[in-house]
Parts: sequence; C-alpha cells; structure tokens
Amino acid sequence: MENAGRSIADEISARFGGGSSVTVYCGVGKNGGDGMVVARHLAERAFTVITKLVGNHSSIVDPIVIQNWLALKSMSSTIKLEECRDSSLVSESDSDVVVDAVLGTGVKGKLRQPTLKAVEAINGSRGFKVAVDVPTGIDSDTGEVLGEAVRANLTITLHAMKTGLQKAKEFCGEIKVASIGIPPEASIFAGPGDVEAVRLRRPPESHKGQFGRLLIIGGSELFSGAPSLAALAAYRTGTDLVFVAAPERTAQSISAMSPNLITIKLPGDSFAPTHIRLLRDQIVNASAVVLGPGLGLSSKTITAIRRIIPIIRHYRKPLLLDADGLKALGVIKKRIFDRTDVLTPHPGEFQVVSHKTPSKDTDVRSSEVKAFAESVGATVLLKGHTDVISDGERLKLNNTGNPGMTVGGTGDVLSGIVAGLMAQGIESFRAAVAGAFVCGAAGDFAEEHYGHHLVPTDLLEHIPKVMNDPMCHKEIQQKRLR
Repeated sequence: MENAGRSIADEISARFGGGSSVTVYCGVGKNGGDGMVVARHLAERAFTVITKLVGNHSSIVDPIVIQNWLALKSMSSTIKLEECRDSSLVSESDSDVVVDAVLGTGVKGKLRQPTLKAVEAINGSRGFKVAVDVPTGIDSDTGEVLGEAVRANLTITLHAMKTGLQKAKEFCGEIKVASIGIPPEASIFAGPGDVEAVRLRRPPESHKGQFGRLLIIGGSELFSGAPSLAALAAYRTGTDLVFVAAPERTAQSISAMSPNLITIKLPGDSFAPTHIRLLRDQIVNASAVVLGPGLGLSSKTITAIRRIIPIIRHYRKPLLLDADGLKALGVIKKRIFDRTDVLTPHPGEFQVVSHKTPSKDTDVRSSEVKAFAESVGATVLLKGHTDVISDGERLKLNNTGNPGMTVGGTGDVLSGIVAGLMAQGIESFRAAVAGAFVCGAAGDFAEEHYGHHLVPTDLLEHIPKVMNDPMCHKEIQQKRLR
C-alpha cells in the first residue's frame, strides 16, 4: 500500500508542481488506503490536500487502512479531512487534481450510496482526474460499468494491467502501470492477498441470502459424505444458504449428520434425468451450483449430468464441476462451459476430460492446464502437490497443503470453499485461487494438531481462521523454510 501510494504521488508530482491543489476521494477499503498514502505524500511535497472519506471511518476494518487513516488525522495542520458518512455530505471539488480512490478491483454489482454520489461528484469536478488502480464503477475483470463510473483522465493501475481496463478505455483515459515492488514469485503463487481480495464486508443491515444461495447436486446410495463436506465448507466461507439435492435415503443421512444442512430429497437411489424438472426452480434461485460430489456413475446419472449442465448454463449460474460430474463427461472436445464455471480435477480426472496425462514438470503442467482451460472456456483448478489454476489467460500456482490431505474428502472441502465464494459473487478465477490457498492452509493447521492422520472434517474448523486472518499461515510457511 505504501509503495502504491508513493508511485501514484510520484506520477502526480511529475505532472503538477508543488503548490497545486488536490482532492483525494477515499473509500473505506484498501483502494481508499492507497489514496490516503497518496494524500500524505503529496502533502509532504507542498500540495494543498483535501481528503474526503466516502463512508464512515468506523467501517474501516483493514488494520493497514486504519493505520493510514490515523496517520492522516495526525496531519490535520497540513491535510484537511472530510468524513462523508452519507451522500448528502459528498460534494464536488475545485482542486487542480482529483484522485479517485473509492473502490478498486473485485467490485461486483451496482454502486450504492454514498459511493454513487462520490462518482458523480468526481465527474462533476473541474480538476484533472486520476483513478487509483481502476476507475470506481468499472469491473476490473470484465470492463462492465456498474451503473455509473468515474471518467478519469489518467488511470494508474497497480502492478499489472487489469483485463477490464482494456475494455473500458473511455472511462480510463491514459493508462499507466505502476510498479509497487511485488516480485514475480508473489505474482504467480497464491497468497494471503488473494484471500483478502475476496473477503466481503458485511454491513449491519445485511439480510439472509444476501451472501449467496448455493445448490449442491451430489450423493448417491453409496456416498453421502462428499456433498455434506462440500456444504459445510461452503458455510464456513460465509455462504448464507446451502441446499444439498440428493437421492432420498442419502438426503436423510445427510440431514442426520448436521442440523446445519438443508436437503432436497430426490426420489430413487441415484441422480436421474427425471430429477431435472424437480431441480429447475432450485437452479433459478441459486447464485451458484456444485455438480458431482458423490453422484456415482450409473448410466442414468451420467445421462442426467450431461442434460443438466446446459440448463445451468441457460440460467447463467456459475457452476463448479467436480469428481463424478467430470468423469461423466469423458473427453471434453468443445467449449461447453462459461468463464463463470470452475472445473476441479485431480490428475486422473484431468486425464479423463483432456485425454492427456498431466506432466510432472510444473512449467509444462501449467501450460497444459492453461491450454485446456482456454479450450473448454472455464477456470480449471488442477489439484496436486502444487495446485495449478488457470482460466486460459491468467495463471496461478498454490503451494499450501501437505501429504496428509491425500485422505478422501479433502477435495470435497475444496469444492465447497470455492463454490461458497462463487455463490457470494466472487469471480470464478479469484474464487478458485483463494479457495485453493484457504483449503491448503486449513489442512496445514490441521496437520499441526494431528500430523498426517487427518480426516476431512479436521479442515472445516480452520477455514474461518484462514478467512479471517490469511497472514496467520505465514508462521507455518516460515517453519517449512527453516
């Protein structure tokens, strides 16, 4: 954050001499923290600085952003602070430079107040407009305008070009990429920052269902644990409602496992084409769907899997396909998925769907996963000693986890974590990267207690620990390096 703010201040200083005036509109998240650093550095360079906090300072939860807010408050003689707790307090600026640091990457859904009023105020201001990382109101992944967006003269994006900026150039103006000191290893490997990026703030007025409705279609006469593990893992990520659709007897077993589990009882002993009609309304109401854990591979189940995928796609629901759901498709020869979908094969399942045994060389394996993801049109998370995640364009590796996680069921926990994030509106590639880190880190904490004698439920209790404080895994990583 310090490097990001300093880089942006350097660029503004190079274009506008000291003595110029600048107004920085800051949100309460990390993008706002970047803006606070910009304000501090420009004040030190003799700029006249006004900082407008868009929101209530009590809503700031990130400790680093809190530190930067307190630093600004201690500079009251050189920086004018305005706290715009509601839209009525947000006003336009007459400064020479106007900095937009309200919202950054990962934002989904239409803008709400007071953010919307801040966008209008920035656009109505006379000064040269600089957006930090991405103009507020632009989806950094797709370029979609979220109702309204800042129209910047200059966008200084941090570390690397964002896909959405290329598709929203009319809102970005000139685009510059600023180095913020992130080494290549940090770019390619999943880390705490990937988890921080998908954590959602819950306003006091939050209501049931606002943070996702996940439908899991799984289970069979032989397997009831797999969908149960996925459901419990999804709950631990913060998903509000999880429904497990399973054959009747299996559903009864699942209900008996935990009062937390909501089941939809399907007639018969395995998933069949006749169940699709019964699930249509559930698919419509879901915010994401998991298909595959414990389904089995009877002939009627394979037929049902192949028929229900186009229906899920028709309703544009993000789909996570795992285990028997993947095996039922066999070799995938065309783009039948969507960028919102995630496939989570282990090496054997990857061979089934791609007709290629993944290489043991990480670089070659990465290329294979990236090419396959591009060919099927989905994000692919290939599980292994080093997880490989790609959507055909982006690529990440994940090194959390340990050999004790070879026990059956840990893959179902992973599916639940990733799908739980998807159900909450997290973009699929980001959900897969963060989910891989969280699942592996939870397994590492479980190993601290039990050694390699793990059962998959051991991971569940550690998911919130990693979600709440992703940096907590750092101690385990340091032990491994000693």
